[in-house]
Amino acid sequence: MTTPLEGRIALVTGASRGIGFAAARALAKAGAHVIAVARTTGGLEELDDAIQADGGSATLVPLDLKDLDGIARLALALHERYGRLDVMVGNAGLLGSLSPLPHVEPKVWDEMLAVNLTANWQLIRTMDPLLRAAPAGRVVFVTSGAASNTHAYWGVYSACKAALDALGRTYAAETASTHVKVNLFAPGPTRTKMRAAVMPGEDPMTLPTADEVAAKIVDLCLPDMQASGQLYDFRAGKLLSFQKPA
Repeated sequence: MTTPLEGRIALVTGASRGIGFAAARALAKAGAHVIAVARTTGGLEELDDAIQADGGSATLVPLDLKDLDGIARLALALHERYGRLDVMVGNAGLLGSLSPLPHVEPKVWDEMLAVNLTANWQLIRTMDPLLRAAPAGRVVFVTSGAASNTHAYWGVYSACKAALDALGRTYAAETASTHVKVNLFAPGPTRTKMRAAVMPGEDPMTLPTADEVAAKIVDLCLPDMQASGQLYDFRAGKLLSFQKPA
């Protein structure tokens, strides 16, 4: 098995289940030491067991991403231990309840923004020096087709993902003259529990697995990935450049 990320440090949020779990495991298989972040301790322990069974290694970080000070403490700990961060995958996200916009409670709105957007901004803010210190810092934010393909009742989630796209593209522009490469990743419908919860009538066997999706996330994290500020559409199987206004 090739290990192109041997000796690299990779942080993954939302690592206790679904695409985050699969991405963390795939990065560990590629040789990275994974910093696995999630709220669910049990899920993190299952991930650790899987990574160890594969011969990899991980550090488990039980953390609610609404805790901005906790993210800052994590960045300080990584600085003190490693002095750099080679890979950052911002995967954690909340779908929330699907509801007409006038019916969305302020508490739900605030929580959705906190996890889907503000936490990723805080990750950029606190991890930026560590990513710049790496010889080939790579950042991937997991977005959604809902960012541009809006549907009734998905308004809060769509708004969060659209804002995340803008955040990621801005960070890519701000790091254009550095070794840091920043891209967005849209997995599309994937065979996960989250998908099954909102699409109960859908046949999961018609969807790609989280492991299949995660393999493409790893590709965006490799040192030889030179694209930045682009969107990888899993269903299209390619990087898509964002068009800039004339």
